[in-house]
Amino acid sequence: MDGLQKLLANLQLYYTNLRSFHWNVKGVEFYGLYTKLEEFYDDAAEKVDEVAERILMLGGVPAHNYTEYLKTSSIKETGVVSNAKEIGKNLLDSLKVLISLEGKVLATASEGNDEGTVVLMSDFISAQEKNVWMLTAFLS
Repeated sequence: MDGLQKLLANLQLYYTNLRSFHWNVKGVEFYGLYTKLEEFYDDAAEKVDEVAERILMLGGVPAHNYTEYLKTSSIKETGVVSNAKEIGKNLLDSLKVLISLEGKVLATASEGNDEGTVVLMSDFISAQEKNVWMLTAFLS
């Protein structure tokens, strides 16, 4: 349960940063990145909900305030970032944190025969690995 709570906090900070990037992006990559960031934050919002619901299904209470998220999250709030490459680097770093956390949750869930969490984490990791690949290509 602690792993899911930590993941929830990180997803919430990731989501908040995505919204800021979406609002503030500028430059020649604006049109493509503006749209892609909206896809990313919609996906992050869905993941936040799925993790919170999983915590509830397992009998826990999901953390629900930013005071708690900020204490728990490895992903930190960003200031205003408008440069596409800086946004891409931040996203790449955040996704690596999320994938690492999800891998730990997946391992714990496997040991505990928690198939629902295993499937959820596997799906998250698969989709995020594709985003890592695409962001790496974008930044090269």
